[in-house]
Amino acid sequence: MKALGAIDPRQSPDEVLASGEYPLTRRDLGEIAAMIYADAGIYLNDSKASLVYSRLSKHIRSLGLRGFKDYISLVSSPEGAGERREMLSYLTTNFTRFFRENHHFEHLRDEVLPGLIARAKSGGRVRIWSAACSDGQEPYSIALTVLSVLPNAADYDFRILATDIDPKILALARAGVYDENALETVSPAMRKQWFKEIDANGRRRFQVDERVKKLITYNELNLMTQWPFKGGFDVIFCRNVVIYFDEPTQVKIWSRFASLLPQGGHLYIGHSERVSGDAKNLFDNIGITTYRYTGKSTGRAL
Repeated sequence: MKALGAIDPRQSPDEVLASGEYPLTRRDLGEIAAMIYADAGIYLNDSKASLVYSRLSKHIRSLGLRGFKDYISLVSSPEGAGERREMLSYLTTNFTRFFRENHHFEHLRDEVLPGLIARAKSGGRVRIWSAACSDGQEPYSIALTVLSVLPNAADYDFRILATDIDPKILALARAGVYDENALETVSPAMRKQWFKEIDANGRRRFQVDERVKKLITYNELNLMTQWPFKGGFDVIFCRNVVIYFDEPTQVKIWSRFASLLPQGGHLYIGHSERVSGDAKNLFDNIGITTYRYTGKSTGRAL
């Protein structure tokens, strides 16, 4: 694979890949791709030109810039560090919903939680990580699953860590306020017990109960950086994230997850993802996009 940002000599760097108010050339896309890869491991190629244009063009106008070249100069400069973080927010996808890929939550409830709950009741520590948690619907789904079998889970050392690279989306997650259509996949009984209807500027919305929020800690985290964890996790959810990484980065992430799991710990991944490369030897595939850590050594390097 050629380096990110490098242009095939057979292709014109000045070819316009997406046009509109501002032309986006192959050179522009390559420079943006190199920054996004360096910052977050996300791989962008020419096929993503329209997405990059649609996500950034309005923002470029709002900044009063003349086009992508000016924008790239800004986000490449020390003075543009804040805008570079904004660029990452614009180019990351935050699609999610409650109980998405529900087979994971059923497996968690039926096969994994009984043992974890027994440990918690005997005074042990239980930790679940929702990596790339988006606006909170995944970690709240995990918490609701836990509460469905252990309503007083917050009384024990049973906690969920939810992380995301985007601080704006984390603010929405902490608030835990959703439109009614977001709750379509939440059962009526769960809605009644764990959500409160509120009036948000004349709009009918629903807020997650504080007893659910109490189980979850939200933190900003870039999966490509050092992970500041003192302890490991019993379960890790990282779904529909590494599909945006190239294969070497994917293998590195799978191995890093393994280093945080005990033997028999569980990893849930997205429907289009597979544990690949050398990392396949670290996990047993025990169901649809459901993996169990074998306990083989990963070097434990984070």
